[in-house]
Amino acid sequence: MNITTIAEELITAAIEAGKAIMAIYDAGFSVETKSDNSPVTQADAAGEKIILEALGRLAGHIPVIAEEEAAAGRIPQTDGTFFLVDPLDGTKEFIQRRGDFTVNIALIEGRKPVFGIVHAPAKGRIFVGDVHSGEAWSAPVSREGMIGERTPIRVRDLPDTGLSVVASKSHNTPETDAYLDQFDVAERVSFGSSLKICMVATGEADLYPRLAPTCEWDIGAGDAVLRAAGGKLLAPDGAPMAYGKDGFFNPGFVAAGDIDPPPIAPFMTK
Repeated sequence: MNITTIAEELITAAIEAGKAIMAIYDAGFSVETKSDNSPVTQADAAGEKIILEALGRLAGHIPVIAEEEAAAGRIPQTDGTFFLVDPLDGTKEFIQRRGDFTVNIALIEGRKPVFGIVHAPAKGRIFVGDVHSGEAWSAPVSREGMIGERTPIRVRDLPDTGLSVVASKSHNTPETDAYLDQFDVAERVSFGSSLKICMVATGEADLYPRLAPTCEWDIGAGDAVLRAAGGKLLAPDGAPMAYGKDGFFNPGFVAAGDIDPPPIAPFMTK
């Protein structure tokens, strides 16, 4: 499909989902536990409802793989073209009121991400990437949902003074440390959610290894933004990440800017 014809409306849907999430964030919420022992709140459902309604209206012929729908067992068949939706990536950060949570929408074609939106409502920032056009941008977003100036983003040239590495606040491991020992690391910064991938896309970081499992809806939108910004997101064996895998499961990945990182597979626990 020609994503450019509905891109602005998808951006609006992501921002509206963010507004609904922030209303619950401000008002207070309860926390439940899903069958996989991960937490979920009313905000997850509220954000997903808004996005699914928008996708049904704008592109109802394309299947949608959404986190909470998948958790409920509602997973449509796909032929390699589908939307990935994570209405609240970083639920733990949301619960702990750290602000590092995002709304993610991605379009996958031919098992590759071709368009992605990552909106961080508590941070007041949105990231958008169109892989076909090679255009990626970021902009401030007000609490009322108004988008400010759109600034093109690009991965930065490899620095001479060591890499800036972004790592998870919740999932750092000794294996991650061992992998990073291969590099000259000048700075290591922690973020939550798919913001870590976006930091590589904007040139605020050079490398983000993740040696722990994720689901495809966690990373698809950030991957699209990163690819459109000139970077790459690789599977454990070093190949570009493919989507539509069994269970939409990723054992790990590495996101990189102007660097060709070695595979993470040798460092991962069996």
